[in-house]
Amino acid sequence: MTTKRLPLLVRLLLIICVLGILPLVGIWLYIAQPTLTSNDPSTIEVSPDVLEGHVRKLAEEYHPRSSLYHANMERCAEYIAEIFRQTGGEVRFQEIPNMNPAPRNVICTFDQGHEDWLIVGAHYDSFGNTPGADDNASAVAILLEVSKLIGAADDIGMNLEFVAYTLEEPPYFGTRDMGSYVHAEALHQSGRRVKGMICLEMMGFFSDEPHSQSYPIPALNLMYPDTGDFLAVIGKLDQRTFTREVKKGMKGVTPLEIHSINAPTVVQGIDFSDHRNYWTFDMNAVMITNTAFYRNHHYHRTTDTPDRLDYDRMAQATVAVFEMLKAL
Repeated sequence: MTTKRLPLLVRLLLIICVLGILPLVGIWLYIAQPTLTSNDPSTIEVSPDVLEGHVRKLAEEYHPRSSLYHANMERCAEYIAEIFRQTGGEVRFQEIPNMNPAPRNVICTFDQGHEDWLIVGAHYDSFGNTPGADDNASAVAILLEVSKLIGAADDIGMNLEFVAYTLEEPPYFGTRDMGSYVHAEALHQSGRRVKGMICLEMMGFFSDEPHSQSYPIPALNLMYPDTGDFLAVIGKLDQRTFTREVKKGMKGVTPLEIHSINAPTVVQGIDFSDHRNYWTFDMNAVMITNTAFYRNHHYHRTTDTPDRLDYDRMAQATVAVFEMLKAL
């Protein structure tokens, strides 16, 4: 090879590299919606010990809590209702029709006379006989503490409804018997104007170890961190605006890193929780999560126990969700 030909070869290689990278950059910009904007740090404080108390109540005292153990599910529902009542919101139960005994959603409503509604929900059942500390006692604990913060806050300019869902786990997942399907259908029939739904799903497991985070598509490893120390806001491909608003509301208010993705439902995991049922009725809906089994290998196992969760980061997540609701 002559020296004269070397610059031409280098130029060709650079062109090939650029042509290969540009499509990836374009995809990243579209699905991840990176933003430089950030909020001021929040002055709100949440007790990690209180969050741990909620998790241990559900994952230990009321374990197991699946459709096979109706008495324990009722104890969970009553416990959640009692915490909701402390917020000053209107608390009620919503039964799943055509089931006897009937499992129940627990609903806490803050109707402040506005036109728009925000729905915040998390399922309280666990899979089979697993403790379900991360899945999904962690998110229920955050749901309860966010509802307390809303109850103590000034009018945020929008009505809010907090829902603890029953029957998210198999064998009911993907059916009309899911608690979130029953709630979404009733909401649709009521004619209320819903700005969006926020689904809280598995928010307690974090890792600072390199390569502790995986993804459903290998190319996503080039676009997102490989360390499982963040929360993700996950939305439908055609609901990018709402996803971006949720992420922007959470960024910077705590040290917790926030990422987002909008993708088609063919990508495994995009619709793996209660938000899917609000899409059925054409409502904006996102999931806030630690990405479940793409990080937490104790998912749906008896090892999903309270001692594996990071309650300090859960406290940060609680503050981030609260500040985001105010921003919305």
